[in-house]
Amino acid sequence: MSQFDPVAFKETTRQQWQKAAAAWHRWTPTLQAWLVPVTEAMLDMADLQPGDRVLDLAAGAGEPSLSAAQRVGPSGRVLATDISSNILEFAAQTARERGLTNFDVRVMDGEKLDLADASFDAVLSRLGLIYFPDRLGALRGVHRVLTSGGRVVLAGFSTPDQNRFFSIPISIIRRRAQLAPPAPGLPGPFSLGAPGVMQEVLQGAGFTDVSVQAVSTQLHLSSANECVRFERESFGALQQMLASLPGADQEAAWDEIEQELRAFEGDNGFDAPAELILGAGTK
Repeated sequence: MSQFDPVAFKETTRQQWQKAAAAWHRWTPTLQAWLVPVTEAMLDMADLQPGDRVLDLAAGAGEPSLSAAQRVGPSGRVLATDISSNILEFAAQTARERGLTNFDVRVMDGEKLDLADASFDAVLSRLGLIYFPDRLGALRGVHRVLTSGGRVVLAGFSTPDQNRFFSIPISIIRRRAQLAPPAPGLPGPFSLGAPGVMQEVLQGAGFTDVSVQAVSTQLHLSSANECVRFERESFGALQQMLASLPGADQEAAWDEIEQELRAFEGDNGFDAPAELILGAGTK
């Protein structure tokens, strides 16, 4: 078994998001409808107030930071960071379209925050920290840049059985590409989802008043075929897993995935349950 290389993993992740940025942005309506309950819960857990300064780690195309900018108002400030410059361009574009003057973007490695101590009132990361090789180190950096009493709120997928629209493709690709299951502690979509892990990592980074809650939501699309297009175009993690397979084998994997995902088709199209785990802590 090859040894995990965090530097190579991050560079591959960056390259995948550089390529997938436009597709992720195109799927914004689907993402919004699917994840808005998660975003709203995160903002509530962060207890954002007008005038607050907010940092978003691995902000992608701009959520939850764009919603946070509306919550904190013109007297507040939001900084959206990501390792992909391409995807941040879409976040900046959306902010301009919405007339948000309190929103900035900056290319930055979330494990190496080039930011002043105690410079933010809240830090958010939705489906971001799960892909950090050194999540504990990243959270210690978050702790450093938060003001006393500041809040961090994280969101990641809970467990594979609660997110079968995602775990089914992962399982099929892992089998076809002969990939070993990820070792505990390594980055991945479910890396913070097992019972106790979210609380453990937050407390390990020095946070107190830690709370964890599950948020259920529904991924609605027209068909299993559309779900495959959604995941194929915008889920960089799946593309990374498929990279070792020849093109024809990749197509065969997607065909099998679509067949399995048809279990979620019904009279109203494609509806798949999803569950995210949210964790919050105070400095």
